[in-house]
Amino acid sequence: MKRQILWFAGLFFLLSLASQAQNANDKPALGFIDKSHYISAAMQLDDYLPLLQGKSVGVVANQTSIVGKMHLVDTLLAYSINVSKIFTPEHGFRGTADAGAKVNNGKDGKTGLPIASLYGKTKKPTTEMLQDIDIILFDLQDVGVRFYTYISTMSYVMEAAAENHIPVIVLDRPNPNVFFVDGPVLKPENKSFVGMHPVPVVYGMTIGEYAKMVNGEGWLKDGVRCDLTVIPINNYSRNAIYELPVRPSPNLPNWESVYLYPTLCFFEGTIVSIGRGTDTPFQVYGHPNMRGSYTFTPQSTTGATKPLLEGQRCRGENLVEFAHDYTYNTNQLHIEWLIEAYQQLKDNGFFNNYFVKLSGDQQLQRDIEKGKSADDIRASWNKDLEAFKAIRAKYLLY
Repeated sequence: MKRQILWFAGLFFLLSLASQAQNANDKPALGFIDKSHYISAAMQLDDYLPLLQGKSVGVVANQTSIVGKMHLVDTLLAYSINVSKIFTPEHGFRGTADAGAKVNNGKDGKTGLPIASLYGKTKKPTTEMLQDIDIILFDLQDVGVRFYTYISTMSYVMEAAAENHIPVIVLDRPNPNVFFVDGPVLKPENKSFVGMHPVPVVYGMTIGEYAKMVNGEGWLKDGVRCDLTVIPINNYSRNAIYELPVRPSPNLPNWESVYLYPTLCFFEGTIVSIGRGTDTPFQVYGHPNMRGSYTFTPQSTTGATKPLLEGQRCRGENLVEFAHDYTYNTNQLHIEWLIEAYQQLKDNGFFNNYFVKLSGDQQLQRDIEKGKSADDIRASWNKDLEAFKAIRAKYLLY
């Protein structure tokens, strides 16, 4: 009996150490999982095709909306589903438009279907756009960051659908940054299309879970509720690095850029380049007046027309190897990169007006300007993050 007591005591001690190490690093054991190890909702045709039969369907889609090797729209038409209109978000239906560039209405060259832009003059579908549509099917690949605009498009689609009594089906897809929650929570006065809801920068939810939260918390205009169905992913893990089969936007070409995006996108609110117009967008950062052994020169390219600091030789950091060390990295926003760049460039007018829209809270800029450490800044988010996690927990599917 004494030996058993000692054995259990030892086991408890080891488990405690493991738990402490886990908490100290804020780092679950990540695995690298590619597209062959899970089944996205779009692949589960038996779960949603019956809901579309005999109805006029509006599809919210872009280049990421694939079923195996076929586009979702082509798949639906092959199954004799009556697709009446395509709605498309930022970057357009084929995903080639620059970030922030107006996307025009048009017609799909392959199918002849009308395409209605939700990134330009109109971001929320109008009643006229929804005329004669019985149901909306939404399928976009998100990257799990508040300022990535596909969740804003989804929210406006849900809101318009609710107002016009049209059901919405969301086909869930993996969030490649689902394994952590971090950053300042959006303050209401900073609401914009790059941040519509009181969530942190990295919210740790799939787009289907996010849809349920927006609906359940009454965050749509006037508290309207959408008739929402979420088709879940099969064989999904929250503690995984997902290599997306299709780039979600022109300047996120690989898993490294998607992994680094949550932090590096903050530089879009500064004078620092994050490599738009190079072969490594969202994998490097730099400026002509910065120190650093890595150099790059942005040039105008498809998806990055007239990039920041075009034609200027920038010095800074290449973070590709940092991404490759993901098993050793803490799962958090690495704002120390932002702080270091600010210290080098603070006399050059470092921040622009876009920074507060991205951060969602003016306090982050103030804290960096005051010289606060990354740890102290992160600690200031804790109360809001815990409150958000309590809301988030109600809508997790996996």
